[in-house]
Amino acid sequence: MLAREALREFAEEQNGMLTRRQAVEDLGLSSGAVDNLVARGRLDRVAHGIYRYPHLPGMADEQYQVALLRTGDPDAALSHETALQLHELSDVNPARYHVTVPQPLRIRRSDNDRYVVHVQPLTARQVTWWHQMRIVTPAAAIEQCLVYGTPTYLLRQAIDQGQRIGSVRNDDATRLRAALETRT
Repeated sequence: MLAREALREFAEEQNGMLTRRQAVEDLGLSSGAVDNLVARGRLDRVAHGIYRYPHLPGMADEQYQVALLRTGDPDAALSHETALQLHELSDVNPARYHVTVPQPLRIRRSDNDRYVVHVQPLTARQVTWWHQMRIVTPAAAIEQCLVYGTPTYLLRQAIDQGQRIGSVRNDDATRLRAALETRT
């Protein structure tokens, strides 16, 4: 298989994007080959070490894919207030992208103020998919936001909306409301 075809197939799984690390470690390309693909316009640089395959349709919300890819962890998931916003459960409007990884990571980049990386092992029951990206479930996002300090009115709104549309089970809604009332 040609490198270009392998890149395309890999990028298709991630909304048209991939990292330099994935190209080198998973696809066997050299770092120089990646640089050549960028120079020839076969890959577009989106962020440090993150590229878009230009011959695939992009997505309007590619910044969320970038947030996941920049962690370098395949088990990373969109979380906290970012997940609440994407699940459309409340009027929360996070100033930064929240991502949860199972193990501590050290990410050194100049744009770190745009991202919050939380460390929490997630079970399979706590994770779902949104536009080919891992994201915590509505109930897990509300739980995370309880601890994170999201305003109470936004969490009440999220629980009510989630229960109304069926994305938060009744027993979870009851448990989350009780936790919200006892939050200090």
